[in-house]
Order: sequence, then C-alpha cells, then structure tokens
Amino acid sequence: MAKKKQPVKIKRQKRGTDPGVNTVKKKQPAKIKVTLAKSIINTSESHRATVRGLGLRRIRHTVELEDTPAVRGMINKVGYLLKCEV
Repeated sequence: MAKKKQPVKIKRQKRGTDPGVNTVKKKQPAKIKVTLAKSIINTSESHRATVRGLGLRRIRHTVELEDTPAVRGMINKVGYLLKCEV
C-alpha cells in the first residue's frame, strides 16, 4: 500500500506586512472649523437643511469638517450664518 502525501500548508502573509513593499501614507485632508453664529429662525428651508447637513445643531455649536468642494459649497450657501476657521 502506498501512503498518500498530505498537502503542504503554505503560510501567507497578511496584506501590507511585506517588509519589501514601500507603504505610502495617505495625506490627511485639511480640516475647517465651522461655528453656527446666528439663528436659523426666519431662514429658508433649504438653508436650514444645509446647516443641519453641516452637522450644526445650535448657536455656538462647532464642528470640524474635511475641506472638500461639497463642504465649501455648503459653507458658501449659508456663510452669513457661520464663522469659519482653517
């Protein structure tokens, strides 16, 4: 009777752990600090929705957002209600 050979298990490295591969660190996007300075009472419904979309809930509430074209557009739309810092 011939003995059957057992399959050889190959150890695989986890992704990104190969020391020969240069890992590139991704650049962190810039952040913008946005604060709601004025009340949203008596503003249009779309402006209220934009303020909520920015994550602002009440006067003097501050959030840190990524600096993207979408966020910049939202800030331009309701800029008269906000204070911004880079």
